[in-house]
Amino acid sequence: MTRKTQLKSSGRHDVWFAGACLVGLVVWGIASQADAQAAEPSSPSIAWNVAVGSDYVFRGVSQTEEDAAISGGVDLTSGTFYAGAWASNVAFPGDLDTNAEIDVYAGIRPEFAGWNWDFGAVGYFYTGQPGGADYDYVEARVAASRAFGPATLGAAVYYSPDFFGVAEDEATYVEANASFSPADKWTVSGAVGRQFVSSDFDYTTWNLGLARQLTDNLALDVRYHDTDEHGFGDIYGSRAVVSLKAVF
Repeated sequence: MTRKTQLKSSGRHDVWFAGACLVGLVVWGIASQADAQAAEPSSPSIAWNVAVGSDYVFRGVSQTEEDAAISGGVDLTSGTFYAGAWASNVAFPGDLDTNAEIDVYAGIRPEFAGWNWDFGAVGYFYTGQPGGADYDYVEARVAASRAFGPATLGAAVYYSPDFFGVAEDEATYVEANASFSPADKWTVSGAVGRQFVSSDFDYTTWNLGLARQLTDNLALDVRYHDTDEHGFGDIYGSRAVVSLKAVF
């Protein structure tokens, strides 16, 4: 059983959903950027990232069977519009073929009503997956956050009409998160989330961690993850993860 359990059917729904989300976001992003440029020109920026960690944990569940992970990605930002791609090695129980996850995403990050918003879509794609596995899926995302002095509070909702795996399931993930900077270069952060799946593979997850900005480009994160459904398998168990990430 993988992080999102054994789910998902034909990719037809994903194709249409991904197309609708990404096309809509690109059109919205171009329009909003055009408005922004009319008032104040801005140049697109590109940032690259690489990371190594003792595990790759997604919503409380190990994606590497509790082994180390190496990942990297690139992000393009232009005004409120953003797009990017990210990849990591993966390993699922009972699956000797699937070896990597590639995420592609886009969206806009406007500010209004005193909050920072994120309206986007994320596509998750897997290389080497066995025939008939149909792991690939897409989620729409709405998130909001707001700073209160040294603390930031946030919440997010993700929705997929055709989730990961071989069954036809809708899925929704909701999360509340917070971060706090007790001192320069130090950040304490955590989140509590609930994964809802229409085939009743629901579970709750939470994490709490401490990050240290070692240099302008390098950060170290130590984080504890857990779920309330250890019976789903070892990859749903509690674990501490250490990761080192560089952004440039």
